[in-house]
Amino acid sequence: MVNLMEDGTTQLYIDRLYCHEVTSPQAFDGLRQRGIKPLRPERIVCMPDHNTPTRDQDKPIADAVSSVQVETLAENARDFGLTYFGMMHPKNGIVHVVGPERGLTLPGMTLVCGDSHTSTHGAMGAVAFGVGTSEVEMTLATQCVLQQKPQTMRIRIEGVLGEGVTAKDVALYVIAKMTTAGATGYFVEYAGSAVRGLSMEGRLTLCNLSIEMGARGGMIAPDETTFAYVKGREYAPEGEAWDKALAYWRTLKSNDDAVFDREVWFRAEDIEPMITYGTNPGMGIAITQAVPFVESIPEAGRASYRKSLAYMNFREGEALTGKPVDYVFLGSCTNGRVEDFRMFASIVRGRRKAPEVTAWLVPGSWAVDAQIREEGLDKILAEAGFEIRQPGCSACLAMNEDKIPSGKYAVSTSNRNFEGRQGPGARTLLASPLTAAAAAITGVITDPRFFLN
Repeated sequence: MVNLMEDGTTQLYIDRLYCHEVTSPQAFDGLRQRGIKPLRPERIVCMPDHNTPTRDQDKPIADAVSSVQVETLAENARDFGLTYFGMMHPKNGIVHVVGPERGLTLPGMTLVCGDSHTSTHGAMGAVAFGVGTSEVEMTLATQCVLQQKPQTMRIRIEGVLGEGVTAKDVALYVIAKMTTAGATGYFVEYAGSAVRGLSMEGRLTLCNLSIEMGARGGMIAPDETTFAYVKGREYAPEGEAWDKALAYWRTLKSNDDAVFDREVWFRAEDIEPMITYGTNPGMGIAITQAVPFVESIPEAGRASYRKSLAYMNFREGEALTGKPVDYVFLGSCTNGRVEDFRMFASIVRGRRKAPEVTAWLVPGSWAVDAQIREEGLDKILAEAGFEIRQPGCSACLAMNEDKIPSGKYAVSTSNRNFEGRQGPGARTLLASPLTAAAAAITGVITDPRFFLN
């Protein structure tokens, strides 16, 4: 439901609000100051993820700030009668992993969360985007937000992805081509045969990274892959309600004659395994390529480009393959699903972790953790020298105990490689689970295709 306001903004009804511990405290305080309660508490789901440790979650959190934030969310959920999945709860995890896997996110929904990577949920055929704390409060109070209508962009990726090329590589390739500002002001729909060929978990990864090219959000029209994924999930419709919902969901696609404000096309065959070399997600190259020369960068961006290379201690024109790696991180709302662990395990099976590499393998939820163990992936990983940690955002960002030390290199499956993102002075190289696994067993940046049959 939408209403056009006199000032040109749109009042948009929100079907689901997700709250985590970082961006919600002031919003709940705002309700208290005004003496009001959430309008539709049954539409709100709360869980901690950013500050949660990935070890000993059954014990008090050692970090004082993290402890207060997690405890405050639990208190707010209790005071306002909201659904709350706390640490060690079987439904806890990263909110952008839990929502789809539980069927809390469904096609056709409008969803918001005080987190930029809410765009993840667009893979389900939903309109999903991040909001600020004031808008979290607005949604709590009214179940609506005010938004300026974005422009529309369709990104088509046609063809068949090559061996060792994952959804993460697709996303990094598109961002490298579009730049981190290339989709600013747009809401993106991904289409094309390569997109339709992605699994549901791959689509979640692709939409997750929409924000990294400046987009307001990203989505993929729901299809049979979506419906098969949703069917039977805990909060999905059942019986007649399922049939009715499915009939509606089948209508949620752009018409053949739909006109977008901008159309962009890419060839799947042009995409190789990707890795970043700089300090934003747009500074990415095929793993077989060298760091670009500064002359290839527009003049206005050359100073920041040099600064980025200095931070990473890379030189223009040098290859990244063979560079030593200190840390490997598998996880986050980008690549913390069971498919990501399957990919990682497929590379390390029968091999051993390089002794000089510290590896953090962090499931995106307790449900993912359970599936890892059900499929025996934990045994494959343990035999290769890897340990599975407890769910949480972990080393995606330096808001918990999992921080990369200053000056160390981390091949990370997360979504951002900003200066200090994984810890003060940390040097982050974004890559897919396959590339992360190859680095973990060799100790250097390695083309994962070397290990694929």
